Amino acid sequence: MQIFDTPLHDVRLLRPRRFIDNRGWFAEVFNASSFAAAQIPHTFVQDNQSFSIKGVLRGLHYQLVKPQGKLVRVLSGHIWDVAVDLRRDSPQFGKWAGFHLKPRNDDGELEMLWIPEGFAHGFLVLSESADVLYKTTNPYYQEGERAIVWNDPTLKIEWPLDILNGTPLQVNTKDAKGSLFLNAELP
Repeated sequence: MQIFDTPLHDVRLLRPRRFIDNRGWFAEVFNASSFAAAQIPHTFVQDNQSFSIKGVLRGLHYQLVKPQGKLVRVLSGHIWDVAVDLRRDSPQFGKWAGFHLKPRNDDGELEMLWIPEGFAHGFLVLSESADVLYKTTNPYYQEGERAIVWNDPTLKIEWPLDILNGTPLQVNTKDAKGSLFLNAELP
């Protein structure tokens, strides 16, 4: 597995190796030993899968008390995936990075995104639909669930809304009422 650093410290792009033959391909997408060697948590307690249609924006979500690290993989479709550093002691506090994630990138390689605990996470569906699977290091904790509004003026996330080609943006009520970054209750 190839592991790449990203503009955000500790957020990593992972590319599992594919073994291709005339039948198709095979890939090992998770191996506890490989993850441990790369200093990526290798104990996950919950798997989540979402299906969303074009224009759906989910996030920016995070949890207090029981933060979740997330290993994100797109099974079908195309998303713009965003991580925001909420770690107050980080030199990148309040910085974000976005990634085009698909089942396979434009070079045909599998890609997954590791987002550690202490980050907010969200994504925008750019294809007709998308299936997203993510493993988490902690279970969902409703009392600690928080959201920062997707269009926060301080963060200035550059969502690729032009790719929607007129498809309306869809944000659920809870996410639309998320906190502003400067007012957010942070870990």
